[in-house]
Amino acid sequence: MSFRNDFLWGGATAANQLEGAWTADGRGPSIADVITGGTAQRSRTLTYVGPDGKPGHLEFFGDLHEPPQGSTFAPIEGEWYPNHDGIDFYHTYRKDIALMAEMGFKALRLSVSWSRIFPTGMEEEPCEAGLAFYDGVFDCLREHGIEPVVTISHYETPLALVNEWNGWTDRRTIDCFVRYATTLFERYRGKVRYWMTFNEINVMNTNAWLGAGLASSDPKVTMRAAHHMLVASSRAVKVGHEIDPQNQIGCMLTFSQGMVYPYSCRPEDVHKAWELANRCYFFSDVQARGYYPSYQLKRYEREGIDIGMTEQDERDLREGCVDYIGFSYYRSTTVSTDPTTPLVDPDSPMKEILGVKNPYLTVSDWGWTIDPVGLRNALDNLYDRYQKPLFIVENGLGAVDMLKEGHTVDDDYRIDFLRSHIEAMKDAVEIDGVDLMGYLWWGPIDLISASTGEMKKRYGFIYVDRNDDNTGSLKRFRKKSFGWYKKVIASNGEDLA
Repeated sequence: MSFRNDFLWGGATAANQLEGAWTADGRGPSIADVITGGTAQRSRTLTYVGPDGKPGHLEFFGDLHEPPQGSTFAPIEGEWYPNHDGIDFYHTYRKDIALMAEMGFKALRLSVSWSRIFPTGMEEEPCEAGLAFYDGVFDCLREHGIEPVVTISHYETPLALVNEWNGWTDRRTIDCFVRYATTLFERYRGKVRYWMTFNEINVMNTNAWLGAGLASSDPKVTMRAAHHMLVASSRAVKVGHEIDPQNQIGCMLTFSQGMVYPYSCRPEDVHKAWELANRCYFFSDVQARGYYPSYQLKRYEREGIDIGMTEQDERDLREGCVDYIGFSYYRSTTVSTDPTTPLVDPDSPMKEILGVKNPYLTVSDWGWTIDPVGLRNALDNLYDRYQKPLFIVENGLGAVDMLKEGHTVDDDYRIDFLRSHIEAMKDAVEIDGVDLMGYLWWGPIDLISASTGEMKKRYGFIYVDRNDDNTGSLKRFRKKSFGWYKKVIASNGEDLA
């Protein structure tokens, strides 16, 4: 048998993409609540109110820049904010979890909304209603025999921290985060054993708003904020182990930025691929090893970046190393030093992130390369580098699904994607000796896309009747992949027919 007996099969979600109820029970706004909807061709925007009281917009992708001095990030009337409603998981979680239990889930990854617990992030005492909500969710999961895998911060820095302090650029945010994490560790001791500090922390390289609520692309700003996040993560890991030595606390990367191919065997292309991959590895190097790698320190020296490292920071990083490496994998990236090399999707707002076209790979409806062998390569590279258990905490295919008569979806394309990626995982475990903890499919139930804000971009085994114009009954229906994944879990990954 390829996978260990306690292998954690399941799915992964995020509070800001499915909960809705964005002002319920004292919740404060987060950075997700000022991002408008978009499409595959039209970027989402960030909204703010300028010092003159007039609304303004910033492009969500590309060269982010701060709004006029004196502006406040806020929702503005007449705009569509899909995260405000999500799929109403806040009120439907018992039925949704029951459907996942029907598939045989061993684990469900979800995140806690920081501003449900500390509405501004700066309070000394938490909001009891927010804590009680997650008590209900975790108890429900336990009743169904499903392990909660909890991300402490998943693209949801409280908006007040951004408007008051510019968020993670201010060292005071470290203490706010550690207070929040400590509250979770204490409240849910015995209910939650698997944790991750920050979702896809290396997204700071490409979209610092998602990572830290920063409307900036300047590395002198984003890398100082990233340092504060790394210190906060290490301090949280240390506290989490002190509160409950049984806690398993990991980091989390988006490894689509780490699985990088050179377009050609030109030495310059190979070096560019190495350089881009290290922009990803840097974060896990610090979190897994406890110190800054030399290549990153030389970059800071070369570019005049001052992260404000202190002796206490160095101690915190050494003493707060993670127990496992969690990562998302959707696609690989190909890079070229030749500016004439065609891009994967030149019309996408994410065109620079998606990279150049790999002639050996197909792409999804949204221009994301489909590369199951890349998942094996990712597993091999990460395990060879760290020799720590690995956990695939996101993998999925966003596609246009058509609901048929009888309320089902024939999503064989999703089954094919799953099968090929699970086969790649098996090769990494059986042939290459990788220690793999589990596999969590992104979006087991349709939810809001983080990149485009669409419902049209569907990932789930469970169809949610909701459209991009906010119409739909919100009823849930099983897709064809629902039964197929159920069979995979029951066989511990052996039955892939």
